[in-house]
Amino acid sequence: MTLVDSNVLLDLVTDDPNWADWSVAQLEAASLDGPLLINDAVYAELAVRYISIEDLEAFLDASGLEMAPMPRAALFLAGKVFTQYRSEGSGTGILPDFFIGAHAAVSRLPLLTRDVGRYRTYFPSLRLITPDP
Repeated sequence: MTLVDSNVLLDLVTDDPNWADWSVAQLEAASLDGPLLINDAVYAELAVRYISIEDLEAFLDASGLEMAPMPRAALFLAGKVFTQYRSEGSGTGILPDFFIGAHAAVSRLPLLTRDVGRYRTYFPSLRLITPDP
């Protein structure tokens, strides 16, 4: 099983010229290890790109993505880590990134993402699947 960050899925949705091929290849590789999962935060971030819920659901079905509820321990961890992040004066991040990182960390799931910095800093135990540096 692999938790998939919204940036990877948005590469597909937008057919990003720089990242779509990499994201497709990584999704295909990760699917060999089990289901591809998203959580509520990723779902909400994807919804921005769709006119209707039916269109978003069709994308999820076609992509073989499954919803995974966030454990309460992950929600708690996200709040605590976000508080630490804000206390360090790094006010540019948004809470959904912390929901996603905490979910992967608590559930011990690899996270497929292109957003390396914050995840490595605040969730050092995470196994990240990222582009080569």
